[in-house]
Amino acid sequence: MSKKLYIGNLSWGTTDEALKDLFSQYGKVESASIITDRETGRSRGFGFVEMENAEAAIHNLNGKEFQGRHIKVSEATGRKPKSVGDYGHSGYGGTDEGTISW
Repeated sequence: MSKKLYIGNLSWGTTDEALKDLFSQYGKVESASIITDRETGRSRGFGFVEMENAEAAIHNLNGKEFQGRHIKVSEATGRKPKSVGDYGHSGYGGTDEGTISW
């Protein structure tokens, strides 16, 4: 069964193909993708790999140097839901601080 991995601290020049090649040493890679900024198309410095034998990849690649950077590899977790406070509206949402009780 395959698992989705989070790969952080990637070089800005890392490609999907380079990521796939790196992880394929430890098992069959079903997908590899670098996350890019929607507006600029530039890498955001992290990506995801879906593969079999994920534990071996995590054990062998977490903290290792890849393209001049020490990458972080872990099992991906679901996205955190955004709250109003995540958008930078001070005093509204996210915390109880500054709220009015009637």
